[in-house]
Amino acid sequence: MASDSILLVMDMLNDLVHPDGMGGKSYVPLMQDRGVYEATELAITKARAAGVMVGYVRVGFSPDYAECPPESPVFSKARDNGVFKLGDWGTQVLDRFAPQPGDPDIIKHRVSPFYATKLEPLLKAQGIRRLVLSGVSTNGVVSAAVREGHDRDYECVLLEDCCAGATADEHDHALSGLRRFAQVTSAADVTF
Repeated sequence: MASDSILLVMDMLNDLVHPDGMGGKSYVPLMQDRGVYEATELAITKARAAGVMVGYVRVGFSPDYAECPPESPVFSKARDNGVFKLGDWGTQVLDRFAPQPGDPDIIKHRVSPFYATKLEPLLKAQGIRRLVLSGVSTNGVVSAAVREGHDRDYECVLLEDCCAGATADEHDHALSGLRRFAQVTSAADVTF
């Protein structure tokens, strides 16, 4: 691949974005209303057509939840609710966004896609300088990726219509704070 860009599809997991997942009552209706599923498919198709790497970031914990912080307001209930367990259906990428053989799979144990993951070594090894970002939640992994990507000197492009929060207010509030760190565009308008 001769591109210095990567499309990161972040936390588009069954646990969060499938109607039968735990996020089925929060993320799914908002994603359906805003066309996030279709926009994400468009972004993936455009990236692949342009020869741009598509990477998948997934939150997940080993079956014994050894990496899961018990006091975290975000992850402390994962063990109790049986979610984000690597190897289970819930941590698989939603079928309509399914990775292809060779697509990078970045597993994270915290909100940030950079913290203690293989993301940065992958980006450096592949000569990536531009991050095109999508996923859920806008105020979680997307926000962390934009801010950390910015501080690590990557050009960040946020695909607003490929993101969602658990509520419309969460999404809008996060987006308003990210505009100073990233170019905000849409799947239809992004250039790969």
